[in-house]
Amino acid sequence: MSRLGRCRRTRRIALAGASEALFTQPLLLLGGAVIAAPIFRKLGLGTVLGYLAAGVVIGPVLHLIGGSGEILAVAELGVVLLLFIIGLELKPSRLWHMRRDIFGLGTAQVMLTGLALTGIALASGLLDWRAALVTGFGLALSSTAFALQLLEDYGDMNSRYGQRSFSILLFQDLAIVPLLAMVSVLGTPSGDGQQSAVIEVAIAVGAVIGMILAGRYLLTPLFQVIARTGAREVMIAAALFVVLGSAYLMQVAGLSMAMGAFLAGVMLAESSYRHELEADIEPFRGLLLALFFIAVGLSMELQVIVDNLALIAVTVPLLMAVKALVLYVICRVAGSPHRDALRICMLLPQGGEFGFVLFTTAAAVGVLSSGQSSLLISIVTLSMALTPLTALIGQKLLAREASEKEEIEEDFEGAGSDVLMVGFSRFGQIAAQILLASGRDVTILDDSPDRVRQASTFGFRIYFGDGTRLDMLRAAGIERAKIVAVCTHKKEITDKIVDLIRSEYPDVRLFVRSYDRVHSLELRARDVEYELRETFESGLLFGRRTLEGLGASEDEAYDIGEDIRRRDEERLKLQAQEGILAGRELMHKRPVKPEPLIKPKKPIHTVEPERDAPAA
Repeated sequence: MSRLGRCRRTRRIALAGASEALFTQPLLLLGGAVIAAPIFRKLGLGTVLGYLAAGVVIGPVLHLIGGSGEILAVAELGVVLLLFIIGLELKPSRLWHMRRDIFGLGTAQVMLTGLALTGIALASGLLDWRAALVTGFGLALSSTAFALQLLEDYGDMNSRYGQRSFSILLFQDLAIVPLLAMVSVLGTPSGDGQQSAVIEVAIAVGAVIGMILAGRYLLTPLFQVIARTGAREVMIAAALFVVLGSAYLMQVAGLSMAMGAFLAGVMLAESSYRHELEADIEPFRGLLLALFFIAVGLSMELQVIVDNLALIAVTVPLLMAVKALVLYVICRVAGSPHRDALRICMLLPQGGEFGFVLFTTAAAVGVLSSGQSSLLISIVTLSMALTPLTALIGQKLLAREASEKEEIEEDFEGAGSDVLMVGFSRFGQIAAQILLASGRDVTILDDSPDRVRQASTFGFRIYFGDGTRLDMLRAAGIERAKIVAVCTHKKEITDKIVDLIRSEYPDVRLFVRSYDRVHSLELRARDVEYELRETFESGLLFGRRTLEGLGASEDEAYDIGEDIRRRDEERLKLQAQEGILAGRELMHKRPVKPEPLIKPKKPIHTVEPERDAPAA
């Protein structure tokens, strides 16, 4: 075979191998995610730990994929898209209100944790002062990706402790710039390093200002022009372009890509295109973020862990304990209740992905050796892998305590009205307006601090408290109330409150919001005076208005609606006596004229009984 023929054959083999890798690696990664995530969620360990385990099995254990650097670089886009979506939820005014937590708690966490870990590293005698300083502050950073994903899994992103956790993480993202500048100075013996560090910080600040100006004056007009085209795929492409472009610009300026995406999101938070952008980005975010966690598992160097097992076994728990202690103390000093401080310290005790960048850079400039850098990266990775477990332990511990909600000061001064309303979501707010408009006093009890604060600004007499606790009901004036209106939106919470009141105050008149038809029957069995399904009246009114829109007169639509109401009540009475399948013959299945209801003398039997839809 000629030399040219051999070259062609070699090229074909190389292309075939590359093509095979292009398909096999994504198949392995997707297959690992599909298998591991449901298993770990079923076990109650969360999807994040499942993705990590899948990465460890695919890479270090079975060696099906070698080298995670390229995969991790692509997967970091998941963190970028996550920060963009979070930015969309935070208007600049809201971000301004968080400034004390960002620059107060954030600064305290990075400085105190960094100094504490630096002192421990120096005391160990394994590192000189320069390496100890980089190690201490590098390990002080936490993982934005892990913490925010866990907050989303728990549904706590908008809680008080979730917002404080996010504020600390946001400052850590900002801190990467001066920390990288510090590494540059420590690795350069001459004064050139200090000058370059000042230039880097100036470039970063200028990039942030430029990004804010571009977001304020360019992004919204850009999307207005694109929206006029009516092409959805162009809008998706524009959304990805803005996110990735802003991330890249921040990276070039020395900041993190996540910070650029976050700023772009904040700038678009007040845009009318916010919801569409969020819907467009969400599928990419979920998939790439899962890939990021798998890539972290792939990056674990098992041989480094085995060679330094004793040191790692001491260092990882010590790192997490020190960070947790500092976080708990500063959160308590900043006014967080015990429960929130405990949640935060169990959520953020790990090392972060920015530690990878810092330690790699420190090794490149000679502050750390390559072996020390690999060891520190392994410590960070293991601490990240343990985070879902620590967060889960924190949730389990808190679940054993009596109150599971944020606590705020409440003295119940002035409580005690004719009506005590428990629960003040949308249903309760509408009902309360009718009562207040009639001149009646209403005492409102709700366990959402945000709702309490918002309702107080509108002049409602609302108190923070858990309606499932007898002492709260007494403090809110249940003994003076003529009627207790239970308007909570969760069926199990409603039942718990009704059972408590029935056992302690059997003579209290109970008016209760019902979840669905089955719940209405259960409440009637509990002897409540009045119950109403949360969607029943709105559904009737909606149907009447639709009928009028088709040309029916207002009187005809009203009569049909009243006929449906009477039939529904009759069905409920029959179902309470005979079971959920009773009264099916009273439901309209074809056009009929409204007529007086007469209970059938003989039951109607069908060959194939239709299943009743209890959710109506």
